[in-house]
Amino acid sequence: MHKLSGIIKFLKNNAAGYLFLAPWLVGFLVLTLYPMAYSLWLGFTNYNFTKPDATQWIGLGNYLKMFGPLFGLSEFTASTGQVMRVDPYYLKALSVTFTYVFVSVPLKLTFALAVAMLMNQKLRGVAFYRAVYYIPTLLGGSVAIAVLWRKLFEKDGLVNMFLGALGFTDLPGWITNPKYALWTLVLLTVWQFGSSMIIFLAGLKQIPQEYYEAASVDGANKVRQFFSITIPLLSPVILFNLVMQMIGAFQAFTQAYIIGGGRGGVLNSTLFYTLHLYIQGWAYRELGYASAMAWVLLLVIGVLTAIVLRTSNLWVSYGTGE
Repeated sequence: MHKLSGIIKFLKNNAAGYLFLAPWLVGFLVLTLYPMAYSLWLGFTNYNFTKPDATQWIGLGNYLKMFGPLFGLSEFTASTGQVMRVDPYYLKALSVTFTYVFVSVPLKLTFALAVAMLMNQKLRGVAFYRAVYYIPTLLGGSVAIAVLWRKLFEKDGLVNMFLGALGFTDLPGWITNPKYALWTLVLLTVWQFGSSMIIFLAGLKQIPQEYYEAASVDGANKVRQFFSITIPLLSPVILFNLVMQMIGAFQAFTQAYIIGGGRGGVLNSTLFYTLHLYIQGWAYRELGYASAMAWVLLLVIGVLTAIVLRTSNLWVSYGTGE
């Protein structure tokens, strides 16, 4: 009885707080937690939204469908007795995505840091240039920019017209050539460096100028100052940008869908993981398999993020002297 009265008293004292928390809590349970739990269950079934009544529990069948080629499988028998074929394009999508992430993210951060250091100088009209450099980030994820980018890099696009005017001949269609298609998407991503630049710029503003003045007195040149002062003191910001940009790159979709023609481009050269997931889920209606793919992506992002954070103590300095 005493415990019950204590609970009632606690609820009365905190009723206002829980009332204000209720919209978020309901949204989290209904729009986040429940869909995640449901998709986790779907990942172990052969759910097809055109035939929901035929849904069967197939255990790890969807995951074996993904990684079967690693074991030399072309097909296998699920726990239901159903013969399932492995996905011949899954590992290709995984490879394309990893290449895109590990190339585009470092290039984007490097370019963003270079521009941030330039914008950190006392230049006339620097506020205007900061705004201009941020615009691509606002526009870059849109369908319109993806369409424009595709037009720019087509065989008869503006890029080839410009290069042709400079004397270059026999130019390829950058989008339709499997050797170059992915790199056009990398270039588009690097062009959208605005958000990282702004964060780097905020970090540069926090570095005391006295450190650079003292280093100059000691005879350190600009390169030495960059690697001995700027990078160590900016390392927490670099870590934040690295994690956020890596997570975003793994989830890239719009540019691959539009520029690659919605099917992964020529020879699947731009078959991003999210695009392949979309095709499996909505073109082939295999939502069970698509759900399993989504959970693998979540696991990959989680593991890589954990590795980055775990190893950050080797290169990130928080100014504590450790």
